[in-house]
Amino acid sequence: MSFFKNIFGKTEEKGPTTGEAIQKLRETEDMLIKKQEFLEKKIDQEITVAKANGTKNKRAAIQALKRKKRYEKQLQQIDGTLSTIEMQREALEGANTNTAVLTTMKNAADALKAAHKHMDVNQVHDMMDDIAEQQDVAKEISEAISNPVAFGQDVDEDELEKELEALEQEELDKDLLKLSTPGGELPEIPSTALKKDQRKTQVLRSVL
Repeated sequence: MSFFKNIFGKTEEKGPTTGEAIQKLRETEDMLIKKQEFLEKKIDQEITVAKANGTKNKRAAIQALKRKKRYEKQLQQIDGTLSTIEMQREALEGANTNTAVLTTMKNAADALKAAHKHMDVNQVHDMMDDIAEQQDVAKEISEAISNPVAFGQDVDEDELEKELEALEQEELDKDLLKLSTPGGELPEIPSTALKKDQRKTQVLRSVL
C-alpha cells in the first residue's frame, strides 16, 4: 500500500495554522477551567454532606468523603493539564509573534532591495560630484556679484597729480599777486571761496 502511495503521491493534509491552534488551546483552557469550578463545587457539597452525616449516618459520611477524594483527584489532573496547555499556548504565541516579526522584516528587506534595484553606486557618486561642482560654481558667482565693480580705476594717477600741481601753482600765483598789491594789506579772502577750494582738493585726493 505504501508502495502505491509513493508512486501516485500522497495528499498531505494541511494542518491548522498557528492562530487556529492557539484558539483551540484557549477554548480547551476555558473548558477545563469550567470543569475545575464544577469539581470545586462538588467537593464543597460532599464536605457538607460528610459533616451533616458525621454523627447520624457514618456510612453516608464516608461515601461522601470518598466522592470528595475522587473529585479532588480529577481536579488535580485538570490542574496539571491546564499547566501543560498554558505552556503550549504561550510557546505558540511566541512562535506566532516571531513569525510575524520575521515576515515583516523580510517584506521590509524585499522593499529595500526593490528600491535599490535601479540605483547604481557609481552613478550616485557621480551625481554627488556634480552637485558639489555646481555648489562651487554658485559660490564663485555669488562672490563675483557681491564684489563692487571698480568704476574709474583706469584713470592715470600721474595725470591727476600733474593736474593737482597745476591747480596748486595757480592758487600760489594768486596769493603772490595779492601780496604785491599797494597798501601792503592783504585783501580778505571770502570764506565761501576758501571752502570751495578745500572741497576741490579733497575731491581730487579721494580720487587718487
